[in-house]
Order: sequence, then structure tokens, then C-alpha cells
Amino acid sequence: MVESMNQQSNVKQIARQRIVILFELAKKIRKEEPKLATQYVTSARRIAMAARIRLPLEFRRGTCKNCNTLFVHGVNCRVRVKQKREPHVVITCLNCGNQTRIMLKKKENNGFEQDNNQNETPR
Repeated sequence: MVESMNQQSNVKQIARQRIVILFELAKKIRKEEPKLATQYVTSARRIAMAARIRLPLEFRRGTCKNCNTLFVHGVNCRVRVKQKREPHVVITCLNCGNQTRIMLKKKENNGFEQDNNQNETPR
């Protein structure tokens, strides 16, 4: 049992390393070979899915979820700040037209958050 847990953590650690390497390669080559950079991002996503790990936030926000292209602000994506409803940033991929929203404020619970120590008496 302990051995299988160790093996799983090793697989996840190797997967994380490969994902970082693939994203670094994609960033280096994105200007000369954009299609190859897209293939690197696709491979990194597949590795993350196979290992059942989440991509780091900078990688998730720096790529299009639809066509897997690396975002280069002003070249292949448009970034806008919107104020309607909740303030958020909208990133539009200029290759496929997909829009990604990033909320600027954390959502708050409407007073339904429970304090675990509320009913306890101080000692």
C-alpha cells in the first residue's frame, strides 16, 4: 500500500517536471514555430490529465483552452477589463474566438459561512 502511494507521487512529480519543460519549450519557440508550440501545450495538457494533476495557474491562464495556443498579448489575444456585474478580465483568443473570464474579486459567502468555534466556551 505504501509502495503504491510512493509510486503515484513519483509519477505525479515526473509529470509536473515534464509539463514545466514542455511549457518552457513552447515559450521559447512560439515566435518561430507557433504550431509546434501548440503541440507542446497539447502534450503538456495530456500529461496532466493522464497523471490527474492540475496545471499551474500561470499555464492555465497563459493558454487558450479551446485551441491550446500560447497567449502573446496584443498578437494572438485581446485582454479587456469589464465592470459589469462583477469586475473581471476577459481574454479573447484571436485564433479561435474563445473567451476566458478571470474574476478579480473573490466570491464571498452571503453570511452562510459557519464559525466552527462559535459554540465552544473559552478555557
